[in-house]
Amino acid sequence: MTDGDTGERNDAAAERSTVLLRGGLAVVLLAAVGATGGWLLAGEDEPPAAPPAAAERLPSATGTPGAARSTPGRSAPAAPRTTGPSRSAGLTVPAVVGEDFTDARDELREKRLGWRLVFGRGTGTTVERTSPAVGTEVQPGRTVTLYVSGPAPAATVPDVVGDDCDDAADELVDEGFYPQYRTGRTGTVSRQDPAGDGTGRWNDQVSIWCGDVPEDDGSASPTP
Repeated sequence: MTDGDTGERNDAAAERSTVLLRGGLAVVLLAAVGATGGWLLAGEDEPPAAPPAAAERLPSATGTPGAARSTPGRSAPAAPRTTGPSRSAGLTVPAVVGEDFTDARDELREKRLGWRLVFGRGTGTTVERTSPAVGTEVQPGRTVTLYVSGPAPAATVPDVVGDDCDDAADELVDEGFYPQYRTGRTGTVSRQDPAGDGTGRWNDQVSIWCGDVPEDDGSASPTP
């Protein structure tokens, strides 16, 4: 009886060990099947590898992701600005004091300067002083006043009838007169006052009519 019980107990123990072994194998198989099913559901034939380290991406200047931002280099300093020479550099009122006013006027004209004649009450035709003063730096086109020692000398009025208005004005200025435009500054001079070849004085005005003159023009009539 004793031997029989021992045999039954051994058989029962062996049976329990077999069941436990089979149960452990079943758990392992189920785990393996579950993992395989997970890969299949994910649509992968092989298990995924470890994800690579993501490259750092920094926002671009517009606020959207872009390549890694590089450290901007230091810009070169701007070149210092140099002030260009003034247009008047080297242009000064010429030394015309003591010259005849006609020569002084021509010298100013050559230097692209304007002129204005102011005659005095003394004698002679020489320049006593200028404004601006001699040696003053000036811009091209600046008018220089010439103060003449004596009164305005006599001059012959040029005949400009039939000339272009601009040409007539230039001729009058050359001879010492100032044109006074009665009907505009374009066209041909139809008449003038005083008449050509008359006698006047420097700085006198000569009226000219340029272009088509209306018949009812009430301006001063030319001298016969």
